[in-house]
Amino acid sequence: MTAPVFVVEHFDAGAGGQYVLDGPEGRHAVSVKRLRAGEEVVLTDGAGRYAVCDVIAAEGKDRLVVHMTSVSEDPEPTPRITVVQALPKGDRGELAVETMTEVGVDAVVPWQAARCITQWRGDRGLKALGKWRATAREAGKQSRRLRFPDIADAATTKQVAALLAGADFAAVLHSDFEHGSEPLATAELPSEGEIVLVVGPEGGVAKDELALFEEAGARAYVLGPSVLRTSTAGTAATALLLGRTGRWS
Repeated sequence: MTAPVFVVEHFDAGAGGQYVLDGPEGRHAVSVKRLRAGEEVVLTDGAGRYAVCDVIAAEGKDRLVVHMTSVSEDPEPTPRITVVQALPKGDRGELAVETMTEVGVDAVVPWQAARCITQWRGDRGLKALGKWRATAREAGKQSRRLRFPDIADAATTKQVAALLAGADFAAVLHSDFEHGSEPLATAELPSEGEIVLVVGPEGGVAKDELALFEEAGARAYVLGPSVLRTSTAGTAATALLLGRTGRWS
């Protein structure tokens, strides 16, 4: 079992390399995880910088005193994998973000596709985006990641097309075998740069959206003979890409 991960804003250690983890993270470490002297923890800013620490003492209910043994920088992974996720219904968006984070996605872009039932507007949209970001943070901690995925602002179809145009490999998951019969499992992938993958809504990607994405340089691919839900397709595809690009080897 790897050491538990906690998120901090800075790594300024005090005298003797000591650091006090307090607030919500300290409370979770002391009262939930029940960490004690002699155990190991990892502190990270979620952007790649991290410190390996030994627990010195637990104080009260929300203070963990640790000694930093090393501070390092986790290199940025390559190729970088971004999933454009059409907005699912209910809490399935958070499920998609959670599982993609656990698998290892680098960025998620919420997309208001034409066939999305869910609408992100005004305060409701901001609240939903906040939930996605909080989910990514918690899933990043749970899966012991040092770099948490970026959760972008919701994108329009034109903004998604621009993102695809700048990618080194651009793909749209499409279940229509007549339109896109090439499996993602056999596509030629770059060894570095940016991979952008579009996951459509339950009703599928609309024809005009698909045409715009193809004009931007994307191709349609299928994962396999079965049709996955939008909340699970991105996770399955990310796992496939991580394995094929060597990031899991």
